[in-house]
Amino acid sequence: MDSGPIGDHGFLADGRTAVLVDRAGSVNWWCPLRFDGPSVFGRLLDDDAGHWSIQPEDHFTSERSYLDDTLVLRTVFTTRQGSVAVTDALALEPGARGHDIGLRSPRVLGRVVEGLSGEVPVRLDYRPRFEYGRVTAYLTGQEGVVHATAGGCRLSLRADVPLECGHGDATATFTVRAGQTYRFTLGHAPTYDADPPALPDADRVVADAVAGWRSWADLHADQYRGLFRDEVRHSALILQGMTYRPSGAIVAAATTSLPEEPGGDRNYDYRYVWVRDFSLTLQALWRAACPDEANRQFAWVARAMGRIGDEPVPIMYGVQGERDLTEHPLDHLAGYADSRPVFVGNEAWRQRQSDVLGEILDAAWLMRHYLDPMMPDVRQLLRDLADQAVRNWQRPDAGMWEARDAERHYVSSKVQCWTALDRAVRFGPRLGDQTDVARWAAARDEIREAVLTQGWHERLGAYTGAFGSDKLDASVLLMPLVGFLPADDPRMRSTVRVIERELSHDGLLRRWDGDPAGFVICSFWLVSCLALAGEVDRAHHMFGRLAARANDLGLFAEQIDQATGEQLGNFPQAFSHIGLINAAGRLTEAPERRAAAGQPPASVVRSVKVR
Repeated sequence: MDSGPIGDHGFLADGRTAVLVDRAGSVNWWCPLRFDGPSVFGRLLDDDAGHWSIQPEDHFTSERSYLDDTLVLRTVFTTRQGSVAVTDALALEPGARGHDIGLRSPRVLGRVVEGLSGEVPVRLDYRPRFEYGRVTAYLTGQEGVVHATAGGCRLSLRADVPLECGHGDATATFTVRAGQTYRFTLGHAPTYDADPPALPDADRVVADAVAGWRSWADLHADQYRGLFRDEVRHSALILQGMTYRPSGAIVAAATTSLPEEPGGDRNYDYRYVWVRDFSLTLQALWRAACPDEANRQFAWVARAMGRIGDEPVPIMYGVQGERDLTEHPLDHLAGYADSRPVFVGNEAWRQRQSDVLGEILDAAWLMRHYLDPMMPDVRQLLRDLADQAVRNWQRPDAGMWEARDAERHYVSSKVQCWTALDRAVRFGPRLGDQTDVARWAAARDEIREAVLTQGWHERLGAYTGAFGSDKLDASVLLMPLVGFLPADDPRMRSTVRVIERELSHDGLLRRWDGDPAGFVICSFWLVSCLALAGEVDRAHHMFGRLAARANDLGLFAEQIDQATGEQLGNFPQAFSHIGLINAAGRLTEAPERRAAAGQPPASVVRSVKVR
């Protein structure tokens, strides 16, 4: 048995790490130390890399959902004998509420099995495999707890049923009758701790997780009142679940090496903090959740980056601010759907990606009221980024899609250098003196002229991906989203039409010709451009269709196959949920923009509920 489709997984989080559990009740991914730590369950990448399943023995169907406003998952299994429910939660610190959830999570996974009707035979298979499946643990039973130990790692499993230990695994078969409840608690601790990890009751794990996540949701219940409120609220919760709470860092995804194309080799580790994704997440949460922690989060970026000189701005970090993320393959793993190589680390940390300059300054500008007073290290960071945009905007870079073949003069990178300087000029004396502002403004205007003349391709009737190129690239859709050009500018309208015609299929937009699948955030950028251009009804319809492409738990991977609808790439993907939130916000604002321009209001399309 393998891990099944990427989109079949649910996402649990505790402010430090994530669990992925499929609709068959199998935990197929958990790196208990932190998001980018080694896995103890890794069946997502190899059938022999560890899992923990609880499921009926006979044929079953399953339906699942999150408990309202939480990342606590309930799966109902139905068989011919009856039905049972399995509720899964990663533990939060007991009593932690609001912004404090996840700061000191105990690294415990709780699972509660409830009999709903009839009598259902259930099987438990527990196969921990440490160090990304390299190490088979030694299992011993002691006072109703099974300890799995190897190297520096220990897992302790407490169960309400007897477990039979074998070579590196434990199993149990038990019958669940209506009204009965069985509890299972799994805790992680280093082997150098003298005592085994504390194992709270699984009911308490679930109750604390429910209360903690709901307290966070309640804090932000009234922050966003626009269209598609349910989808926006849910995506904000997912982004919060992808936050490493001790530092405030936000990872790009919970997984490594899930392929952009089954059997392909573009399989990268996304369990790190891209400055781009971090900044765009802050912008999304500015719309959808409480932005009160803006100063703390910008301070994290400032501490991680340090002083910015002439070297390329570091574009990604580990969750605690580490810079060296050297990439290496895990050759012993088969990869998801035989997609090799499997990587830990990501060589993109060495790249120059000039667009990050604009994304950070744009996020700071949006949150300027929450950055008042501005901390000195944040002020210095923003000044340094503006100065680097002046010095380096004419240099080629790897672009936001992290090309590994050659650096180019990417249009989106130039546009985001313009954004950095435009926002720095708007900040004015909060960042620099009159000489600084004049220098920033002059470079900003020079960039604008270069993009308008060198980025436009007359024959195609579109702005292309790089200066002098005839290749289309969806990243140029950022131009109206950052205010570089109005969405109804004739050349911008033509660009949107050409990109939609050549790269879009049924609302799913590829990044370029040859991209294997629709890229979710690009598809939401198209929605935003249409809304800003006044095509509000069509944008509403497209948004609804895109939102419905999430899995049954409202989760998006990075990409979606244009033909099959299969989710592809690392999962869940922050970029995708960022796109949803910001597109919903722009759709909400579109009628006001139309009214301000003296245009008739567009009809309102009802929100599509998260399934």
